[in-house]
Parts: sequence; C-alpha cells; structure tokens
Amino acid sequence: MLLDAVVSLGSLLAPPLFKFVKDKFSPKTEKTVETTLSSLATSNPAAIPEFIKAQASLIEAQIKHFNRDVSGQVSVWVNNLRASIRPIYVIFGIVYFFLTTYMDLKVDPCIRVTMETCINSWFGSRI
Repeated sequence: MLLDAVVSLGSLLAPPLFKFVKDKFSPKTEKTVETTLSSLATSNPAAIPEFIKAQASLIEAQIKHFNRDVSGQVSVWVNNLRASIRPIYVIFGIVYFFLTTYMDLKVDPCIRVTMETCINSWFGSRI
C-alpha cells in the first residue's frame, strides 16, 4: 500500500515538477525566428525573403526527416489508433483497478506499479 502511494504521488507530481525545474533553471535562448526577423527588418529588410525561404526549406527538411519511414499517405485509422493508445491504456487501467478493488482479485505488484505510473504520469502531464 505504501509503494502504491509513493508511486502514485511520484508519477503524478513528476511531470509538472520537471517542467517547473526546466523552466526555472534552463538557460533562456534569445535567438528565435521572431528576434532574427525583427533585427533583419531594422538592419537589412532586403534579406527577409531569403530568410523566410531558408526557414521554409528547414521545416520541409525536418518534416521529411521525421516522416522518413512513412511511405505514401498514412491512413486515418492508423493516425487515430496511434493517438488513442495512451488514453485507452489509462481507461483500461482505471477500470482494472476498480475491478480488482471490488472483486478482491490479486494483482502482480509489477503490473500494478506500471499501471499506476502510466496513469498518474498521464494525469500529471495534464496539470
């Protein structure tokens, strides 16, 4: 029971805590596309179209690299299946916990800890 509480609280609070620490202590970068465009607008406005073309080609290259293993168009049901895996797992885990609680079934501690970690990290990422 103590292990369940520790795992639940840890995985529930870990995502917001990690985000807070990352935002608080990571160095802030001043170089963004917007700051570069604003400095180009004041110093060299003729270079803006070339900069925008370069940014567009960079984004296209990143998309091609990300989709390098995809051949053709991914069907809609595959996209929907990919998007629904984690919510289905969370719903299944919650239902399974209720059934094991009220039906007095024994659950392997490793399975229980894994489900608690996944469910609570999903809820923690929503905080």
